[in-house]
Amino acid sequence: MKLQYLATLSAVVARGNLTAAAEQVNLTRSAVSLQMKQLEAWFGQPLFDRSGRNVKPTAFAREVVRTVDRSMAELEALRRHTDSAPAGRVRLGITDSAQTTLLPLAFTDLLRRAPKVELHIERGSTPLLLDALKAGRIDVAVLIRPPTGGSRRLLWTELLDEEMVLVVPRSLRPAPPAQILREQPWIRFDRELVAGRMAAQYVEKRVPHCHALVEIAGIDAIVALVGAGVGVSVLPRLRSEHLQAHAVREIALGPDAPIRRMAMVRRKADGDHRLLDLVESAFQEAAGKLRNGAGRAR
Repeated sequence: MKLQYLATLSAVVARGNLTAAAEQVNLTRSAVSLQMKQLEAWFGQPLFDRSGRNVKPTAFAREVVRTVDRSMAELEALRRHTDSAPAGRVRLGITDSAQTTLLPLAFTDLLRRAPKVELHIERGSTPLLLDALKAGRIDVAVLIRPPTGGSRRLLWTELLDEEMVLVVPRSLRPAPPAQILREQPWIRFDRELVAGRMAAQYVEKRVPHCHALVEIAGIDAIVALVGAGVGVSVLPRLRSEHLQAHAVREIALGPDAPIRRMAMVRRKADGDHRLLDLVESAFQEAAGKLRNGAGRAR
């Protein structure tokens, strides 16, 4: 019997059904059902009343959950209040966009709270980082979550939502985004990147068969070209440094604007790992500071 099964049972009782619990614990409904049957075999008695149309937890199941929740709370308190400072190496994968926004804030917080934690940072695109994580070459990654949601075999923690905008030369006369895209050369954000694919899909939907003047991976280079009057581009909201250094401005795309979701992801096997918990907490704090105006995410 695995402790994970007891956590799943707690989710089933709290959420009221297997389907909702499966979403909470990032498993399929059939996997949750199998875990419950294995728990029943281990306890030697039923945990659910299956006589009606809806499956209901038994009184014994609720007593198990109360015991588990109480014990886990006590263990968590012991873990968090240990006198020894956590130490060890964490292999962190991170995308370019997070390197210049979330990482400085998170690193500062982590050094203050856990100075003995050693970060080994590997830079890469979202697909490469996901491959490295699944292969065990890194422990955790900060990346752009694919629009389809990402693999259910991994644990995802949302950090920051970034609305995409149309970036135009500051001197360009006001007009609706679709009109500007029809009239101005389009500098396409690299479609090998998650955000680049999102931007291209938005443009194609509003201006079918829109011809791209050039396709570039770097946001810095694109903003410089837009500032020089070469064209326009759909990008995640710019950092204040971009707006100050280049003659550009942003145009909101409205309620249908693509949203780039920055997230932290790790393997399910590392779901309860103290060092990774600390790193995750530091990035969550950094994301909160950015949302509250400590900086603008790109």
